Amino acid sequence: MSLLRRANFLQRTIAGSIRSASTLTMPQAPKINRVGPLSADEAKWTELRKIEWTDQDGKARIWEAAARKTRKSSGVDAVAIVPILKHPKKPVSTMIILQYRPPVEAFCVEFPAGLIDEGETPEQAAVRELKEETGYAGKVVDCSPTIVSDPGLTNANMQMVTVEVDLKEDEEEPEQHLDDGEHIERVVVPISELYEKLQAISKEPGKIVDARLFHWALGLHWSQRLL
Repeated sequence: MSLLRRANFLQRTIAGSIRSASTLTMPQAPKINRVGPLSADEAKWTELRKIEWTDQDGKARIWEAAARKTRKSSGVDAVAIVPILKHPKKPVSTMIILQYRPPVEAFCVEFPAGLIDEGETPEQAAVRELKEETGYAGKVVDCSPTIVSDPGLTNANMQMVTVEVDLKEDEEEPEQHLDDGEHIERVVVPISELYEKLQAISKEPGKIVDARLFHWALGLHWSQRLL
């Protein structure tokens, strides 16, 4: 092989290796491969329940519901975290996250959230989950009572915990501590712009806003207009 041909061959080989390495390291878009029935013995996180009950007229009825299998002794499944970011030179903001949710086949825009571990209080779980998902640490300033978001479908419940994060002037965005398989994008939004931001995101293909986040933003929006 001539020197020129050898040089061309090596150049093509190196270029091909670089393309292959780039292909391997580039993140791919999530996709649904198959949807099928789930047997009870396969289900790790949830179960279907048949509820036999009697209504106010004395009539016997049947209700189908989904239930979490992960509820701990506290009786509270999870926390949703409202981060309040305070910066000395920036408007008071919050942090929302984008995470692909297979049941809705879309990136869900939501507050940070997570399940409560055994022995944890909702406040402790909120501080831990906020640190894991966003990298930020803060102090709890409010905790809601136990609430539900889809009582016609599931018994899943939660508490909403507000965590205040005091930032320094030149503080860099901290590193996330995500579990294997977690892919979470962080977005800081001034609270005064949150409602409009969610409206805009809702119009983007492949994205949907979580009800808890939108309800919080909607309440804030109307309180500013009516009060």
